[in-house]
Amino acid sequence: MKEFEIGVLGGGTFGTTIAHALSIVGNRVEFWMRGQDQCDTINNKRENTKYLPGYKLGVNIHATTSLKLAVKNKDIIFICIPSKSFRAVASKLKGLVDPNTVLVSCTKGMEENTNMLMSDVLFEESGSSNIGVLSGPNLAREIMQGMPSGTVIASQQPRVIELTQTVLSSEYLRVYGNKDKDGVELSGTLKNMYAVATGLVAALGMGSNTLSLIMTRGISEISRYSISMGADPMTFIGLAGVGDLIATCTSPLSRNYRVGYQIGEGKSLKEAVESLGEVSEGVNTIHGVYQRVKSENLHMPMVEALYEILFENKEPREAIRDCMTMVQKDDVEFSAK
Repeated sequence: MKEFEIGVLGGGTFGTTIAHALSIVGNRVEFWMRGQDQCDTINNKRENTKYLPGYKLGVNIHATTSLKLAVKNKDIIFICIPSKSFRAVASKLKGLVDPNTVLVSCTKGMEENTNMLMSDVLFEESGSSNIGVLSGPNLAREIMQGMPSGTVIASQQPRVIELTQTVLSSEYLRVYGNKDKDGVELSGTLKNMYAVATGLVAALGMGSNTLSLIMTRGISEISRYSISMGADPMTFIGLAGVGDLIATCTSPLSRNYRVGYQIGEGKSLKEAVESLGEVSEGVNTIHGVYQRVKSENLHMPMVEALYEILFENKEPREAIRDCMTMVQKDDVEFSAK
C-alpha cells in the first residue's frame, strides 16, 4: 500500500483517535494542535495525556504546532476542530493547502450565530471543492480499543470518498461511502441533541421505554429538519443516521449524554459543561436549531423542550409531561405507500 501524507487538525479526543486510526495502517500523520507541551508529550510518550490518557498512539504520528507543516503537500487533511473555532482555523488554510488536497470535516456541529454546517464553512473559507464529511457511531475510546466500528465518508466527489476509504479503512474500522453530504452531516450534528435528552432521562431514573421513545421520535425530528434542508430521507436509516443516534444516545462515553445526565441530576448548564472539560456540540446545536424551529414553524417538540430546560430553566419533568400531553401524530411520517 502507498504511504500517504496526511494532516490531522485538532488535538482533542476525536482528532487523536483519527490520527491513531490513520497511523496504524501505515500512513504518516502530521498532527496539529496549539500547545507545545501537548505536542512534546505525544512525540515523546506516544500518548495524549490530556484527552486520552492510557492509550498508546501509533509511531507514525508527529505532533506539531506548525499549521503549515501539518497541511503542506498533504494528500488528505482531517479537520477535527470544535465548531466555535472551526472557521478561524479553516480561514488559514487558503494559500497553504494544495488545490488537489482532500479536506474532510469531522466536526459534528453548527456554527454559532450562522447555523452553518462545518463543510459549508470549510468551502467558504478554503474555496476547495474536494470536501467530505466523516460521521457515524464513532465513540473515540472504543475505536482506540480496536473494537469493530464503522463510519461514513460523504461527498459529491467520488475521489474524496475513495481516498478516505483507502487511508482510513482497517480490520476494525469499516468506512462506507455516501453521496448525501448534507444528510450525513445533519445526522451527525442533530443527533447530539437527543443524546442530551437520553442522558437527562437516565438521570431521572426513566427506563428503556422512554429511551426508545426519544430515539425514534428523535429520528423523525432529524428527518423533518434535514429534508427541509434538501437532504435524502433514506440517509437517516443508515449508519450515519440511526447508527450514530443509537451509539450516542445509549453510551455514557458520549459527551452530550454526560451533559444531559448531569442536568438531570440537578446541575446547571454552566456546571455541567464545565465539569465535562470538553466541548458538547449538542448544547450549541439545540440553541441554533430552536431558532429555526420557531422562525419556520417546524414541528420539533423535543428540541423545544430541551431549549426550555437548558436555557429557560424549565423543570425537566414538567417539560417531559408537556411533550407527553401534546396532540398525538402518526408514528411514521415518511412512508413508501
